[in-house]
Amino acid sequence: MKSRKYKRHTKSQRKHRNLRALSFGLIALFVLGIAGYLLFAALSPKTPSPAPNTIDISASMGGFSQNVIRVRAGEETTIRLTSLDNQYHTDGGGQHQWAVDELGLNVIAPPLGSNFATFTPDTPGTFTFYCDICCGGRANPTMQGTLVVEI
Repeated sequence: MKSRKYKRHTKSQRKHRNLRALSFGLIALFVLGIAGYLLFAALSPKTPSPAPNTIDISASMGGFSQNVIRVRAGEETTIRLTSLDNQYHTDGGGQHQWAVDELGLNVIAPPLGSNFATFTPDTPGTFTFYCDICCGGRANPTMQGTLVVEI
């Protein structure tokens, strides 16, 4: 009789232990899922995905990654500027700018981040783009370039 009671008790304990393990597993899975979602949302880019007329330009203390950019008149174009400098950069706090006065364009990228502007140039011509936030501004030849709008 004792052995039968003991077996029931053990079976009940096993059931209870399995239920606790299953509950713990489900809670852990739920917490990991939320953490993964929040991590993905925090690290996902806030800039548009590359489009056919997206031009990526990076800027750092060394200047722009491209000093001549060619676009077509009448075609929508996106300029995506990425700053390679961090917020501890002593000149400009890591921000960089891509501006063209004649076209009213002014893109400012945050430290180690990106920003963009989409525009459609109407008139062909040659325009100067520059960064006037840091690094000597317009006086620095590496912080300026030429935007060529072609027919």
